[in-house]
Amino acid sequence: VFSTDRVIAMSFPSSGKQSFYRNPIEEVARFLDTKHAGHYKVYNLCSEKGYDPKYFHYRVERIFIDDHNVPALQDMLKFTASVREWMSQDEKNIIAIHCKGGKGE
Repeated sequence: VFSTDRVIAMSFPSSGKQSFYRNPIEEVARFLDTKHAGHYKVYNLCSEKGYDPKYFHYRVERIFIDDHNVPALQDMLKFTASVREWMSQDEKNIIAIHCKGGKGE
């Protein structure tokens, strides 16, 4: 996990057997609800996998980028515009961002 005051980068929030070696989605949701209640948005940059956005109060935006690949310029522009809008709404707002592996590869 990498974080700044307003950006958290993490691996995929997982369930089932994968939650033994990746971030358990319930624990990720609990952390975000405890530390940043009402002020977080999750960005799923993984094209291969999704999850139920209810865990994060439906504040999930999905941008389909294949793991280990460079995103299309259009996707990057969509992402940065969304982040800019979310962050400007409230100085307490943060983002949690992840791809499949959480390594930024």
